[in-house]
Amino acid sequence: MATVSPSWNYTLHLPHDPRAPGIARGALRLILAAHEMPELTPTAELLAAELLTNSHRHTKGPYALRVRSAEPGRLRVAVWDTDPRVPPGFSEREAPTPPLDEEGGRGLHLVRSCANAWGASVLRELGASKGGKLLWAECGGGAPTC
Repeated sequence: MATVSPSWNYTLHLPHDPRAPGIARGALRLILAAHEMPELTPTAELLAAELLTNSHRHTKGPYALRVRSAEPGRLRVAVWDTDPRVPPGFSEREAPTPPLDEEGGRGLHLVRSCANAWGASVLRELGASKGGKLLWAECGGGAPTC
């Protein structure tokens, strides 16, 4: 008899600390192991690493990793931070690849290349969301994989 796995979600609140992205990636690996989704670990970890590092490098406040599975075999990795500005290249569908001689700017391009879907939400209300933005990327369910 087939069983249906209920949807689940986790949120890990992180301080603005250089160790936070690594701690969050470790938590993500544990979450995926607990939910028996090891095949998504490499892509999910890459997506989380890029989004977390972006928040750490370009904001001053805390941030949070959000992980959820609403469909079997598909995962949404999201990072919330206090800055409402969506990074250039993340919101446009056809962002140019950065020149090879530049040190930065490839992280969000990697997210766009490896995710099945991605998006951004600007959170304007200061209630429970504390404002800011949420950048998300989905993996699993076929096609893009890194």
